[in-house]
Amino acid sequence: MKEVINTKSAPAAIGPYSQAIKVGNLGYTSGQIPIDPTTGNFVDGGIKEQTRQSLLNVQAILKEVGLSMSNVIKTTVFLADMNDFTCR
Repeated sequence: MKEVINTKSAPAAIGPYSQAIKVGNLGYTSGQIPIDPTTGNFVDGGIKEQTRQSLLNVQAILKEVGLSMSNVIKTTVFLADMNDFTCR
């Protein structure tokens, strides 16, 4: 059975999709952008701050269904500038 997941701890979906869908013991999250759910605004700063906020949003959605980052099996990251991609 499919369950639609929503939490106020992450930005609301802006369009005809859900923050996440849970099917059985799997959760599928939608893409997240660096919006602070408490203000509704993009976070200040650069790529580090934006990445952190995006991941905090994913973490909040996962928590809503009883999961954590350790349960993640696949991610996709889109960058506007490849200069922001480094392996440190």
